[in-house]
Amino acid sequence: MKKVFEKIIEGILACSGFVTSLTIVLIVLFLFSEAVGLFHSRVIEEGYVLALNKDNKVSELTPVQIKDVFDEEITNWREVGGENLPIRLFRLEDVTRYYTEEQLGASYENAGACITDLVERTPGIVAFVPRQFIVRPDSVHLLRDNTISLKDVFAGAEWFPTATPAPQFGFLPLITGTLWVSLFAILIALPFGLAVAVYMSEVADHKIRNLMKSVIELLSGIPSVVYGFFGLIVIVPLLQRVFDLPVGESGLAGSIVLAIMALPTIITVTEDAMRNCPRAMREASLALGASQWQTIYKVVIPYSISGITSGVVLGIGRAVGETMAVLMVTGNAAVIPHTILEPLRTIPATIAAELGEAPAGGAHYEALFLLGVVLFFISLLINFTVEAVSSGKRK
Repeated sequence: MKKVFEKIIEGILACSGFVTSLTIVLIVLFLFSEAVGLFHSRVIEEGYVLALNKDNKVSELTPVQIKDVFDEEITNWREVGGENLPIRLFRLEDVTRYYTEEQLGASYENAGACITDLVERTPGIVAFVPRQFIVRPDSVHLLRDNTISLKDVFAGAEWFPTATPAPQFGFLPLITGTLWVSLFAILIALPFGLAVAVYMSEVADHKIRNLMKSVIELLSGIPSVVYGFFGLIVIVPLLQRVFDLPVGESGLAGSIVLAIMALPTIITVTEDAMRNCPRAMREASLALGASQWQTIYKVVIPYSISGITSGVVLGIGRAVGETMAVLMVTGNAAVIPHTILEPLRTIPATIAAELGEAPAGGAHYEALFLLGVVLFFISLLINFTVEAVSSGKRK
């Protein structure tokens, strides 16, 4: 009977492990399946075309060039490989500037013929209109509408998913913002976390250790939005005054908030790992004439490096994946930061802020899922890197 019970327990544990592993694999597959559709989407907004005069030799434009043209930063076709001809922009709402209501018809039934005629007789025009309004496609020149490429996404320097006629899905500002905030958060949190863990494990007496442990556990239970409010009310104004910034919302504010949030995890895991160092090893070191601090540095920390690494990985994981607190204090600006004192935006904050507004199945929606895939790989890379460093130290 006992063996049967043990087999049942063993089967339940095996099933639990299998279900957990399968769930993780399915989540990753779901992210990939939703994200990969972005590279099948067209650069120009769905259902629309960019129509040029028949004599215009420009055959295609990159998403950045299209945006610059419609932002009037590019004003001559010569700048994009065409003839020396001024660019004339035309959007659907501009049709009443060229034609009267009588010409367009009571229900705009003649709008398509009018717009097509306008494109035919205007040399430098670029018309952003629905496809059905080009009634004679052979009489005009339609810009080639390519699919969104890997270069447009991973090397793009601008994130503007609602831009028309060509949304910008450049991941570079979001990736750099995430890495900057996470890196500085760990640089701030790791020395403090390790110092507190050493004090609690090796120096503090029993009463102080229990008191500090209770406070640290309390910190780990505080919701992230409360940390965000603390950062917004205390840290942001302080940084603004100290560094004489126009606005205090910056990457440094996000790093400090994330460092505070990561401290309980790093301290708890590291302190537990150090306390698991055998007492015999400490006594042997002291018996050989080593001081207490030499014992900590030469014996306890090397023995506990695996647990310390786990604490660092868990702390980094919280820093990389944090959403609400970062969204509140970093300025939420999707630009490539040049210093940590500039406003920026992270990948988790972008997903949290925009997923509810992105049309399901659209390019914006798929781009947000692809950001989730990128975040997954960043976390995976951090884990592998820390484990590799830890393994090298143990050899």
